[in-house]
Amino acid sequence: MDATGSSSTPATTLATYRNLPNLLTLLRIAAIPVLVWLLRDPAPRAGVVAFVVYFLASITDFLDGYLARRYGLVTPLGKLLDPLADKLLVVSALVMIAVSDRTPTVPGWLLVIVIGREIAITGLRSIAAAEGVIVAAEATGKFKMILQTIAVHALILHYTYYGVSFHSVGMILLLVSAVAGVWSAVEYHVAVFHELSRRHG
Repeated sequence: MDATGSSSTPATTLATYRNLPNLLTLLRIAAIPVLVWLLRDPAPRAGVVAFVVYFLASITDFLDGYLARRYGLVTPLGKLLDPLADKLLVVSALVMIAVSDRTPTVPGWLLVIVIGREIAITGLRSIAAAEGVIVAAEATGKFKMILQTIAVHALILHYTYYGVSFHSVGMILLLVSAVAGVWSAVEYHVAVFHELSRRHG
């Protein structure tokens, strides 16, 4: 314990800062069962609370990435957990919205496109990482992520507020993000396969 009465040491403080992005990621994962439980209730009030939970979880996604890059806190665990948390959060929300008692809902074929795209990208990233291939994120992929995040927020609210049908807004944005997602997946596959062919050709 130091003169100020604190038992912390510089090494302990440094370790805490290094783990801060990972702790934020774990908080995002911990929010998933809360979100799932809230989306079981079709009532508007539950949707508003679920919206707040999803919004806060989305904020942690921005913060952990910013802190990791800004202060050099990138860790192997963070590289694994961060994209996993993002995908689990989005997929969990969309699945619960699709199976909820609220109507209209998200069609199954659209879920297949969204989830299938994420599975394909995850698998390809695993192959690329094993081969030491690093491909920068495409602008289309970032555009998809932004649209998808806004779409899920709107779909969680679902009902009409101030004359705006949030379900309709969410569906339009989700459709556009799905198209952008497929396009970015094609771009990513082409880039990775091109690099692998160059290395092994």
